Amino acid sequence: QVQLVASGGGLVQPGGSLRLSCAGSGIFFSLYAMGWYRQAPGKQRELVAAISTGGATKNYADSVKGRFTISKDNRKNTVHLQMNSLKPEDTAVYYCNRGWTIGSSGDADYWGQGTQVTVSS
Repeated sequence: QVQLVASGGGLVQPGGSLRLSCAGSGIFFSLYAMGWYRQAPGKQRELVAAISTGGATKNYADSVKGRFTISKDNRKNTVHLQMNSLKPEDTAVYYCNRGWTIGSSGDADYWGQGTQVTVSS
């Protein structure tokens, strides 16, 4: 059974930073490109950052490029998202899962609970 546990979200002021983490079980991150998706209220879930199987290649949505950095540790089966210069429009529930195509909603049939990120003054 696949489990993806995301953590690290919270309330932060505009311009602040957060580091999200995701730990997986029942799935080997080394076999997949992994990514971070987000879903804002009333909007579809979208992939905003992705990293290749080995971690050498990364892909970002234009809206987060230069502010977010994705990383991966295949030995620990974890993936992280460092988020800097946060904006109110980054407010969303963030999920990790396999994926590569920026903007896609993801086709996995298992999703963790996600972690809430709220950017507000």
